[in-house]
Amino acid sequence: METTAPASTSPLLVIEDGIATAANTTGQGKPVFSAGYHIGGFEAEDAVPDLFSRIPDAIASMRPITVCALNGSVYGGATDILLACDIGVALEGAEFRMPAAALGLHYYPSGLKRYVARLGQSMTLRAFLTAQAIPVETLKGVGFLTEVFPEKSWSAAVENLVSKIRDLAPLAAQLTKRSILEISHRNFDIEAIRNREALTASSQDFLEGRQAFAEKRKPNFTGR
Repeated sequence: METTAPASTSPLLVIEDGIATAANTTGQGKPVFSAGYHIGGFEAEDAVPDLFSRIPDAIASMRPITVCALNGSVYGGATDILLACDIGVALEGAEFRMPAAALGLHYYPSGLKRYVARLGQSMTLRAFLTAQAIPVETLKGVGFLTEVFPEKSWSAAVENLVSKIRDLAPLAAQLTKRSILEISHRNFDIEAIRNREALTASSQDFLEGRQAFAEKRKPNFTGR
């Protein structure tokens, strides 16, 4: 059962330059977003086998809406950071490459699950079994990326997208995200989803949203 505890009033995480910061959309224009896991790390005596996988796993399970602003190319394990986010946008001309099999490595289970869930079987096979770079324009074409922006409009375009998401009612947005993910994972309860629907229908935010619409003003949502 959902509670009436307020949703986060900053229900948004933006990831850019491989760093997660709340609503930070300053574009740096770097050619590489992240090169992934440092190969030398596998040789370290204190290496933790599943350490890197914990990062995208944690991002994927976050309550806030997550946006990955891919302002450069992404490689290897770092591709899973993009896959773990709810929304992805990319800089025009960037590329996406998964060289695991070319290095002799089988990818970790949760990463493979995200690849197939987000990109589909065919694109996942292409990424892993050719180890060739995939243009971000192709990822947009298959419906994975929300948008690809040119460098000259990058910062403004990302900020515009983020502001639109930030303006959503946080309780409704976060509960809707949860339901969509449960449905996509085929692990959902219809009654729980209906309870979330009822919770938002009786929320202060929905009342505020209706009043703001009638008064032609921006709503002031509180997450309740």
